Amino acid sequence: MSEKAILDASALLALIQEEPGSDVIKPLLKNSVMSTVNVTETLTALQKVNILPEEGIESISFLINEIVDFDMDQAKKAADLYPKVKHKGLSLGDRACLALGIKYKAKIYTADKVWKDIHPELDIRLIR
Repeated sequence: MSEKAILDASALLALIQEEPGSDVIKPLLKNSVMSTVNVTETLTALQKVNILPEEGIESISFLINEIVDFDMDQAKKAADLYPKVKHKGLSLGDRACLALGIKYKAKIYTADKVWKDIHPELDIRLIR
C-alpha cells in the first residue's frame, strides 16, 4: 500500500463542514489525492450550503495535495467495478474514487458506510 490517501467527496465534505470524521481526515491531507470527478461532487454539495464553485475550488485546491484527472484507465476500472458493486447502489463518483484507489494501491477514505466490505482488493477506511 502506498502512503497516498484517496478521499471520497463525503470525506472531504466532513472535513470542510467540520462533521464527525473530520479529525480522521486532517492528518491525511499532506498525502491526500482526489479524482476530478469527486471534486465535482464536492463542489456540487457545497453549493447546497451557499459556497459557490469558485470559492470551493480555492478551498479544495488548498486542502488536497493532488487532484488527478479522470482518465481512460480509471474509466475502465470504474466500469469494471460496476457488476461487483451495483448491489450497493454506488454512483459513478463512488466508482471513480474506488478506481483511483486501485490505480494507486492506496487506502480510500469515505463517510459512506455502504462501502464497508465492498470489495476484497480495496482498503476502504470509514471515517465515522
